[in-house]
Amino acid sequence: MASGEIAVLFVCLGNICRSPTAHGVFEKRVAELGLEQQIRIDSAGTGDWHLGKQPDPRTILAAQRGGYDLRHLRARQVTALDFDLFDYILAMDGKNLANLRAMQPRHFDGTLGLFLPFGQGSLDEVPDPYAGGEEGFQQVLEMVERATDGLLTHLRAELLNAAGAS
Repeated sequence: MASGEIAVLFVCLGNICRSPTAHGVFEKRVAELGLEQQIRIDSAGTGDWHLGKQPDPRTILAAQRGGYDLRHLRARQVTALDFDLFDYILAMDGKNLANLRAMQPRHFDGTLGLFLPFGQGSLDEVPDPYAGGEEGFQQVLEMVERATDGLLTHLRAELLNAAGAS
């Protein structure tokens, strides 16, 4: 954690459904708490099919219904440099986590894991809604909101501990 800042990267396969949803929800909640100077957020995909594109229109619509704007986000692919730039690299599912572990450099001392367990629910993975209907995108949004609350609780405690240690 550099200079009291925590950097969080959300990762899915194409960076057009799940990880931009997490990015947008987390970004809004961080802003509502006034933590923009302390928590940096980004998202990426392990695949390169959608580079430079906006999130899937169904993702944007589900997010808008929930009060989130994802239209400013653009898909990018995760790189080895991300392991130097982010303290938390959180995958949406086990396959993407395995891909991240395969590219993880030895010196990475941050947190590499699944995002959903921060929500304290019974599921570990955010399902990919891409091939399904609208209800899948709504389900992803609700899962991400719960996990966001848990992650924010965790990170706020970390920030308080870091402030107390300095």
